[in-house]
Amino acid sequence: MRSVEGLSESEIATIVDSVCFNHDGLVPAIAQQFDSGEVLMMAWMNAESLAETLRHRRVVYWSRSRGELWRKGDTSGHSQQLVSVALDCDRDTVLLGVHQVGAACHRNTRTCWDTDELAVRFTQPIGDL
Repeated sequence: MRSVEGLSESEIATIVDSVCFNHDGLVPAIAQQFDSGEVLMMAWMNAESLAETLRHRRVVYWSRSRGELWRKGDTSGHSQQLVSVALDCDRDTVLLGVHQVGAACHRNTRTCWDTDELAVRFTQPIGDL
């Protein structure tokens, strides 16, 4: 991963144009706390929200339920500042390294997995079975 102070409009366009958006024009975006690696949430981005995120380094998603851009933190104050961005090997998923301010989940929890009653942790590694 290269280090930059910012991206030019041309660099932003190159990144956005290389993304494989789905038939709805969306791509899944995974937000991960940049310093701990903690997975915070998954949301959707379109080309405009990805470009805005890269341009201003404040994460913007696409709200499927509202049909509009969703600037993380506009209503809750729980924002995400962009630290890094990467595309997976198929270029159909975006990984956002973020500095999370406040809760990441709309249910006011740190992550979107904090309240999963069905979550399990296996006590034995596979090799020990």
